[in-house]
Amino acid sequence: MNLLRSRLVQAALILIVSYLIFQFAIRPPAPFSVLSLYMGIVLLAVLVYVSSDSDSWRAFLRPMHATLVDPGKRALRLALMIVIPLLLGYYAYTQAAAKPQAPPELRAVHPAPPDTIQFRGKDFKIAGGDNPLRKDAAAIPKHVAAGGEIYVRNCMYCHGDNLDGKGHFAHGFNPPPANFQDPGTIAMLQEAFLFWRIAKGGPGLPKEATPWNSVMPAWEDRLTEEQIWQVIMYLYDATGQQPRRWETAHGAH
Repeated sequence: MNLLRSRLVQAALILIVSYLIFQFAIRPPAPFSVLSLYMGIVLLAVLVYVSSDSDSWRAFLRPMHATLVDPGKRALRLALMIVIPLLLGYYAYTQAAAKPQAPPELRAVHPAPPDTIQFRGKDFKIAGGDNPLRKDAAAIPKHVAAGGEIYVRNCMYCHGDNLDGKGHFAHGFNPPPANFQDPGTIAMLQEAFLFWRIAKGGPGLPKEATPWNSVMPAWEDRLTEEQIWQVIMYLYDATGQQPRRWETAHGAH
């Protein structure tokens, strides 16, 4: 009971009980800013209470003074020197650390491409664009073979030798590389869309594709325009898919 007569213990109990009441007993729960305001008022009231006269103030300070200067409380001082900085550091960390938040917009797996992009310094029209290499039907097998070589040299390590998104490095990526065998991927897209995604990669995605951006590199500095079209032709040929036509896309709207 002597412990409860201590002004310091009484002040601490009042603060603890007040916090529990404000935090759990009041419904609906008060926002943190309101809770901080209430606790600040309670703290001021407690300080007025313990400093109402000189004897009460000395009784309030006595345990703290003894902890700081009493030789018999050296272990307690050492413990406080460790615990208090750790608590302050943890509080600072929780205030500064980034908190997970839901994306402001729904993520688009296949975001709408821009109307026009810059490819090696020249304007390249995506909307309505077609693969120019398909105009020469006799040369298509040659372009497909060249695209297969490009795929093996550059793309297989992520997208896999079966084009199923299970390459050697695929397990290290989130989201994983695209599975071209899935009919919900390239079969749903125009070839110009693939040209944009290969040329610009993950860095070229619009904001609606965040926060799970692709790790796809931008290939416009490594592959020519013809090489990109060739690898696109190989993707469709190897998977047995047909590219979506712009006429179909317009008709659906």
